[in-house]
Amino acid sequence: MILAPSEQTMWDVTRSDKPPKMSDDDINAKYDKGEKRILTEMNREKLPSFAASLKNPNYMEMRPFYQRRSRWDKKSQSRLIESFLINIPVPPIILYEKTYNSYEVMDGQQRITTIQDFYEDKLKLTGLKIWPELEGRTYNQLPAKIKAGIDRRSISSIVLVTESTSDPEEALFLKQLAFERLNTGGVALSRQEIRHCLYYGEFDKLLLELSQSPIFAQAWGIPIDNIEKLNQNNLYKKMEDTELILRFFALRNIENFRGGMEKFLDLYMMKSRNFSDEDIQILRDIFLKTIEVAHQIYEDKLFKPFDPNSDSWKEKPYKAYYDALMVGFSNHLSDSEILIERKHQVIEATKELFRTKEAKLFTGQGRTKADLETRIDLFNQMLEQIIEK
Repeated sequence: MILAPSEQTMWDVTRSDKPPKMSDDDINAKYDKGEKRILTEMNREKLPSFAASLKNPNYMEMRPFYQRRSRWDKKSQSRLIESFLINIPVPPIILYEKTYNSYEVMDGQQRITTIQDFYEDKLKLTGLKIWPELEGRTYNQLPAKIKAGIDRRSISSIVLVTESTSDPEEALFLKQLAFERLNTGGVALSRQEIRHCLYYGEFDKLLLELSQSPIFAQAWGIPIDNIEKLNQNNLYKKMEDTELILRFFALRNIENFRGGMEKFLDLYMMKSRNFSDEDIQILRDIFLKTIEVAHQIYEDKLFKPFDPNSDSWKEKPYKAYYDALMVGFSNHLSDSEILIERKHQVIEATKELFRTKEAKLFTGQGRTKADLETRIDLFNQMLEQIIEK
């Protein structure tokens, strides 16, 4: 298997999932030192002042907002403004202080984006329940008293000041835990959206880029050429498409699997922050070459399991089968021409694989490390047998 240079060493030192045995005195001492504790402060700021602060490029990390796929439409944004107008309590935003007076957003990006758009006249109010008279107006088109009423309102924020731990990896896990538990906005974030916000970097950009691969998008029914339909697609909206690509890269390191799939993906994403430009290019090439070979063989049947009962291929792709197929083919990129030449044999061997008692592993049953290793090994062995004939 081809690994990027950083992948070869990324697992050398890692956080243990097993807590050390400690006496009550040790536990009390650890608490007194402030370990695994987050410091917080509460703030309130008038909306106009808050909107003005957002114009300072060093004040708040806006990039995750705009890279994250939209989950609020104009009607939802307008109702937030209406809530401010009639003084309905709005949940606080959650910020993480990177350096003094410089923040990352942990929860509340839709509220922040709405306030910013509103005060920049980019939002035309629509779908209001209490104030339908304001339909179609922007901030500067509002009557003077309405503007004054909104300008009196405030947005609350909870700021996480620091994580008191000397271990950088432990600090990232603690930050992720805080993000998950404080995510109280109107639409709960998916696990991959949380990873995207916390571990944004060159590898995360790669996941976004590869999710636009025509072969990948077509196989998973993601309409990348139709923006309206794309925004309604569940895989796209919740960033599950990028999670699928993350699964591929992570499961190529299956021997280091630990803590269940979600935690393993978290760990790989965390470690990806150290990837170099060379690593990123190698990983890009591996994914694109792998999916190209797989597509040349399976065509419109890509990632769709075979059903021996109906003697036909299922209509939709399955994640478990995708995992095994992609990791299997990535192990044999040097033999890709042989596999393409023996396309018919690969397809027939795949059908036989789904006639075995282990076939259920390819349709989602079994989530342990042993199950994952078994289905990857079965597919890998099938390809090896075809290559060696």
